[in-house]
Amino acid sequence: MAHSVLIVEDEPNIALSLQFIMKRAGHVVRVAGDGDAALQAMAAAAPDVVLLDIMLPKRDGLSVCEAIRANAAWKGVKILVLSAKSRESDREKALGLGADDYLTKPYSTRDVCDRVNRMLGLEGGCGPSAGAV
Repeated sequence: MAHSVLIVEDEPNIALSLQFIMKRAGHVVRVAGDGDAALQAMAAAAPDVVLLDIMLPKRDGLSVCEAIRANAAWKGVKILVLSAKSRESDREKALGLGADDYLTKPYSTRDVCDRVNRMLGLEGGCGPSAGAV
């Protein structure tokens, strides 16, 4: 059974790269380009995993993370924050709001894929890295 991944990223090239690697790993993928669109996508169909940027238009990723965790219907959704914010305080804030993991940009797409698969309890790697994003 395919798992679903919601990519919340406003930079088209990054979203495309993440979409490619997640699809290649066998996941069903949707993309939202801002925080409001992310919550609308969540309401339409909750994914198994959200790949969440922090710096987003309309509503930032931390606010999205908090909204996801406040909704009991989305309790089982895993959140992997992918951000250019690299301070330890940013990481702690995201994890404190309910994120399951945090990666700073640039990151390896293989690392993202491996972390998503671990969150989903899947075995096996994601193949060779498609590069850093």
